[in-house]
Amino acid sequence: MSAAATSTDSGAGEGAAPALDVEVLALSHPDWLYHHLRVTGDPDAVAGFRVAAAGPGLIPWTDGAGQAAEDWFHLLAAPPGPQRRSLSLEGCRILAGQLCDAAEARARLIAERAATSRACPLCLHRLLPVPAQVLRLGPAAPESRAWLWRHWGTTAALRGVVALPVPGRGRGRPPDPGLLWLGFWSADWTPWPAIRAMRQRWPDLSINIRPLYDDP
Repeated sequence: MSAAATSTDSGAGEGAAPALDVEVLALSHPDWLYHHLRVTGDPDAVAGFRVAAAGPGLIPWTDGAGQAAEDWFHLLAAPPGPQRRSLSLEGCRILAGQLCDAAEARARLIAERAATSRACPLCLHRLLPVPAQVLRLGPAAPESRAWLWRHWGTTAALRGVVALPVPGRGRGRPPDPGLLWLGFWSADWTPWPAIRAMRQRWPDLSINIRPLYDDP
């Protein structure tokens, strides 16, 4: 799949959820593409980018799990295909409620982590925050996917973000304060709108991205 994409808007975190006239190019099962990102320039400016880009590396969705609980109940009560229901209807309702409680607890944990974590060195939500009104819609909402596509160029948080080169055994070379070199996986496309926004925000830095179609 080509890593090129187009975007008509490089802003972020502003206004209401986008109208659904955006063609979102994303697969139902993402094709994760590996990239290298190199940020070079004055050491103080690179350090500022490091601080601004570090975050939890996730999207803290705040949509409720009420509809999901109902979906789980119907799936448990009427399993697809030749499977037979193994629980009573009351048992299905209880299990669906437990799954809902677990999902909401996980969402609260993610939201708490998003407020304080700096574990990921390139967090798109930290650099280009998803607006609260979009977070409340959830990841499956067409408006959410349209916003992510328009502002990030990919419909999921980056995965496997690591600082390069990965230290090996023994004593490695001292880090270059004027270089931030990262590797990461992006869903379906290179996040060009996000890269353009970074270049606009840090015009004195050189921000270069390269997709690698072979194994990293």
